[in-house]
Amino acid sequence: MKRMCFTLILYVAVLSNAVVFTQEQPAADWVLETEQAAWQARDSQAEYVYHDQLWIMGGWFQSFEAPPRDVWSSADGKDWKLVTKDGPWKHSDLPMNVVFQDKMWMMGGWYNGRLAGHSASNQVWSSTDGAKWEQVTDKAAWTPRIAAGLVEFKGRMYLLGGTENYYFGDEKSLKNDVWSSADGKEWKLETADAGWSPRAYHQAVVLNDKIYVMGGGNYVPKYHATNDVWSSSDGVKWERETEAAPWSPRLWFSSAVYRDRMWVIGGWNNEPGVGSKNWGDVWHSADGKNWQMLETKTKWKERHEQSVFVMKDKLWLAGGHAQPLSAQVWSLQLPEKWKP
Repeated sequence: MKRMCFTLILYVAVLSNAVVFTQEQPAADWVLETEQAAWQARDSQAEYVYHDQLWIMGGWFQSFEAPPRDVWSSADGKDWKLVTKDGPWKHSDLPMNVVFQDKMWMMGGWYNGRLAGHSASNQVWSSTDGAKWEQVTDKAAWTPRIAAGLVEFKGRMYLLGGTENYYFGDEKSLKNDVWSSADGKEWKLETADAGWSPRAYHQAVVLNDKIYVMGGGNYVPKYHATNDVWSSSDGVKWERETEAAPWSPRLWFSSAVYRDRMWVIGGWNNEPGVGSKNWGDVWHSADGKNWQMLETKTKWKERHEQSVFVMKDKLWLAGGHAQPLSAQVWSLQLPEKWKP
């Protein structure tokens, strides 16, 4: 009898442990860190993670106004500090930005919306504190442009595509060239034609020793959007990973690398017969070919040209055009043992 009781107790204990072991991990979900950050609601701003802080600067308020030149930082997404109200750069609408050599870099961008005196830039600026900025060059070798891809790759900055004109350009304004630089001043043309179609409003990331270019297209006068994905191990030769990812063709979306996967977040498209549409979906992939949608209980309102960051093992989302412009900040942390 004692032996039977012992056996029963042991069986229950083993079964109990098995139940605990096979319990599902908590689902990832978005957390609203603040409904209204200290900065004015905006989209198209530069964004960085630098010295354990989230940073945003510049952006877009409306088409008939010069873009803002303020710089803000935050350690937690809730409390934001105004670092400077007037950065020395003025082309801060849809600029290219990256952290490289322990500096924040801002380059290119658009000034003055649809107003007289509007222009694109090929200036390059850098800063170690967000308050003082050095103009590394007034005129980079690449043509003035906006909304290009910009990444750090193998000890250099790589600039990919973009458009030379915002509201007043055409297909000829779009680029598919690739440039690289080790110092922001001297730029090398890696290729004048990368193989992927000329585009702007796309995204570029680095994962597993490859640069990935995805999505984008053109806004006006003739809209078109893509959902193809390309990769390169040197910035010169490019391979198409997929002609059509499962996420909708789009412009003005965000991308990041988090937990060894690339992420596509939000965006906008204007497909014939459908009309103007913001997106609030979140997709991820380890190779650019195979994509999965991340489903969450909590969802932020669909938007485009938001900032997306990766800091403290979290994805962060700030601002963007959610009809109207937003100053929200959200975060999402995947469970420790999360598997796609």
